[in-house]
Formats: sequence, structure tokens, C-alpha cells
Amino acid sequence: MRVVALVGDLLDRSKIAAAVPDAHFAAAPDDSAGADVVVIDVKAHPDAVTVARKLAPKARIVAYGRHDNPAALEAARADGADAALPRSRFFRDPAAAVTAALPTVAAEPEPETATGEDVGGDDSA
Repeated sequence: MRVVALVGDLLDRSKIAAAVPDAHFAAAPDDSAGADVVVIDVKAHPDAVTVARKLAPKARIVAYGRHDNPAALEAARADGADAALPRSRFFRDPAAAVTAALPTVAAEPEPETATGEDVGGDDSA
């Protein structure tokens, strides 16, 4: 599984690297081509979802952002993100957020949104 993370913050990068050791960190959405999962910090990369969706149309896109900016999360969802999570929920378990984004795990009729269920749900075991 190829995971590309568009994350600039070093602390965020270290948390993701600890949870998803094979994640590739990219500076621009152009690097998302061929990814299975794309993780996007919507604060740092507000327009990346649209580009990532075009370059990796089959990838599952997991966006995260500040809980006090639900408009950014909704915009990410509207632009094609499969999950748009508040950063607190994403960083509760980044590996589960990435795994839940995989088609074999997340066969739910509705993808997660900022107001959806917790990452992983009951079927994450």
C-alpha cells in the first residue's frame, strides 16, 4: 500500500511516520499519482484534494483539519475526500484513519465526515 501524506508540520509528520512507517511525505499534490491512500492536511494544502483526486482517481483520500474550521473539512469532502476528519480524531489513531480509508476495510455506504462516526468504527478489528 502506497501512502502519500501532504503534511508540512513536523510534529504531524512524526506522528504519522510513527503510525504509518511506509508513508511518503510530499510537498505538493503532484506527488500523489499512483498512491493508494493520500493523507492531506487541509490547513497547509487547502486545494490539494482536487489535484490529488485527478492524479490518483482510485486513491482513498483522508483529509484532516482544525475542528473550528468545519468549512474546510466540508470543502475537502466536496472536492473528493473520502474522509474529512477533525485533526484530534485523525491523530487519535492515524493508522486506523489510513486503514479505515482502504476499500477492503471501509465498505460503508457513507464515508466519514467531520460529524460522522469515530475512526475505524466497530468493524476495524
